[in-house]
Amino acid sequence: MKIARSLLSFLLFLPLMELVVFIAVAVAIGFGAALGLILLGCIAGMLLLRHAGGSHISRLRVAMAEGNFSTLQADATGGMILLSGVLLVIPGFITDALGLALLFPPLRRAVLGLVGLRPGVARANDGVVDLEPEQWHRVPDPELPDRRNDRDGR
Repeated sequence: MKIARSLLSFLLFLPLMELVVFIAVAVAIGFGAALGLILLGCIAGMLLLRHAGGSHISRLRVAMAEGNFSTLQADATGGMILLSGVLLVIPGFITDALGLALLFPPLRRAVLGLVGLRPGVARANDGVVDLEPEQWHRVPDPELPDRRNDRDGR
């Protein structure tokens, strides 16, 4: 209960803390530059969610539909990258710093350890490897007969 209360208080004070940090950065480097950094962080978060988050979200949907929670635990690293993208999209320097920190693997592993997840432990061995279309190509097996001639003869 204490963790929930501290998390709630953090979320309530986060906008105030973000405003204070934004004002401090704007005074130090100028309002336009601070606003530009905020916009740059939002764009980086959107690109991260589009590039890395799309396949992870589809895997989350499939795992939730099948009720396969071991797959979710095995893909905890992807979830942390997804969380990093969400934090980068939220405007503010504090959330951007947290989002950027989650992109570094040692810090990501430390956060997963604090949460109680170990990346890659509970892998479902179903033999399926998800690849994007540009990541694979068909390689003919020299030991198999060429079946293209068989199809023409049928």
